[in-house]
Formats: sequence, structure tokens, C-alpha cells
Amino acid sequence: MTTQTDIQNTPSPVPAHDDLAVATQVADTGPQLTLDDVTAGFIATVRDQGLIAVSGDDAAKFLHTQLTNDVEHLTATDVRFAGFCTPKGRLQASFLMWRNNDAVYLQLPRAIQAPLQKRLSMFVMRSKAKLVDATDAAPFATVLGLGGARAQAALGQIVPTLPSTPMTKTDGAFGTVLRLNDAFGAPRYLWLTSAETASAALSALGTQLAVGGDQAWQLATIHAAEPQVGPATQEQFVPQMINLELLGGVNFKKGCYPGQEIVARTKYLGKIKRRAALARIDDADARAGDEVFSLLDPSQPCGMVVNVAPNGIGGADALVEIKLAQMTEEVRLGSATGVRVQFLPMPYSLDAIDD
Repeated sequence: MTTQTDIQNTPSPVPAHDDLAVATQVADTGPQLTLDDVTAGFIATVRDQGLIAVSGDDAAKFLHTQLTNDVEHLTATDVRFAGFCTPKGRLQASFLMWRNNDAVYLQLPRAIQAPLQKRLSMFVMRSKAKLVDATDAAPFATVLGLGGARAQAALGQIVPTLPSTPMTKTDGAFGTVLRLNDAFGAPRYLWLTSAETASAALSALGTQLAVGGDQAWQLATIHAAEPQVGPATQEQFVPQMINLELLGGVNFKKGCYPGQEIVARTKYLGKIKRRAALARIDDADARAGDEVFSLLDPSQPCGMVVNVAPNGIGGADALVEIKLAQMTEEVRLGSATGVRVQFLPMPYSLDAIDD
């Protein structure tokens, strides 16, 4: 009989290097936007995200025992980040999480959605919880991302009740609108709705906002400094290494979950030495999983690209996990002879938070 311990000690599948390129390719049909476009206001069709619905009497209780954040006290208006770790405390996935009716929803990259859903399902055992792929479910068939200076006023013309503060949501006949953390000093929204509503919204708002795809949404997310674990970075980071607890994605007072001891030890024993920082890279082809090197110690990598998107000005903007001591040094992509990685101001402090 397979036990939960057996499952947790089973290595999760890691794609071969050649498979990563395939896994990270997404049919982004939207035009590439520039930083100016995204800052001024944009609407984008988001195609690279998957969605898991967890329902049943024990759905919240089950997830509470598996994820880094509090699920049992998740309210109908909350939006939270959460992580799913290995027993060694390394992130297999990071999620946006919310509750809608009788289900808890977990959003994560579409490229890892199916294997993560299968892996989480292995822990259900006797719990009254069921995990299903809700990516293409009718209420969520289309996901639109909006942000920039003009987005709030434009979206307000269609959605009568927008979330008033970051990390909250509203629901209605229009679908579900999540307000995430601001980027470029303006609100940022993720709108899950029907294909028909999305088509009408794109037609109406396309005259007021720049129209893009995954690249635009990723660029705005990067500038909000919200890292997301994908196929190239699974099992690379303890949650604090990509700022998950700074974003409210780790609850240190909840009960146990896989990797909890390691995550707690990282908080309580010693200072955090690695973080994810906003950076500009002089290479539009940079990709998640690429290593970065300091010229003062070129023999070994000092960090890794977590998320990256072309910025429309010849390079890419990224979130780079790096040793804090080396953020002030000259850092290059791929090797000490690679292109320059320039660190930019963060939208929030990288100092550890106290409970």
C-alpha cells in the first residue's frame, strides 16, 4: 500500500533540458507591447495559465495541509499566493489562490498544471476533496489581464464592482475579477470570464488600451515583483528565495505541510541571504532557468532567472533570484562574459517580515 510518506519521498519528474523549451512555448497570439504601452494601459489575453478547481467537504482542509498558506480561513473576497513544496522545502509550484462558491481555485502555469494536479491528487487519500482541470471551464474560458494608468477607468465601464484593494476579488455575471499588486503605480487586474464576454470587452476596450498577450501580462507581473515557478525552475527555490513570504504567500503560524520545517528554519535561523530582484537584461531571448554570474566570482553562478519577458526596447525585464551580497556587483547572464544584468528598484522592501 502506498503511503503519503512514500509519495512525498518520490522525486517529482523534472523535464529534460530539450523538453523545457517545448514546455515553456505558449501560443501567445497578442502583439508584443513596449514598456510605455504597458505603463500607459493595456488589456491582454492570457493564455499561459492553467487552473485547478478543488471541491468537496474537505477541500480547504486538504489544501491547508499541503500548501504554505492558510486555506481554511480564505474568504470569498480574498486572493492569496501559496506554494507547494517538496519535503526539502523546495517549491514545486506557486499559485494564485481564491475561493468561489464551493471550490478553491489554484492558478499556475499551464505548462505544469497537469502534473501538479496529478501530484496533489495523490495526497487526497480519504479526504472528501476532488481536483479537476478548470482551465477551459465555461466561466473561466478566457482570462484577460489589465494594467497601467488607464486600465482601472476602462475596466470600470464594463465591470460595475471592481475590487477596491490589492489581493481581493469580486464576482458577478461578468465573471471573476482579481485585483493583484500594483505595477507602474497603477492597479492590475486578472479577469476570468466567458469567451463571449471577453470578446465584447476586447472590442470595447481595444480602442482605449493597448492590446497584447502573455508578454504584456508577464511584463506587468514582473514589475509588480510577483515571481511564479515554472517548468524550468521547479524545485530550485525555498519560498523565501523568491519573496513568497513578503507577498503574503507563507503563513508561519499554520499547521504542518510538506517542507514546513525547512521553510520555518529559513525564517527563524539566520538572515535571509537570497532574494528575487527586478532586473533588466540586454538580451530579449533570456529565459527562465538561465543562471547569472558575478564578475567578482565568475567560477560559479550567483543566481537564476525566475521569470522574464521581452520589454519591447531591445532587451528583457526579469525577476532574478540572487545572493543579496552580489546585487551591487557587476552581474552577467549565462557566464561572466555574457550580457549585462542591471538591477532596478523594487516595488517593495526585500527585508524579512516579522510576525
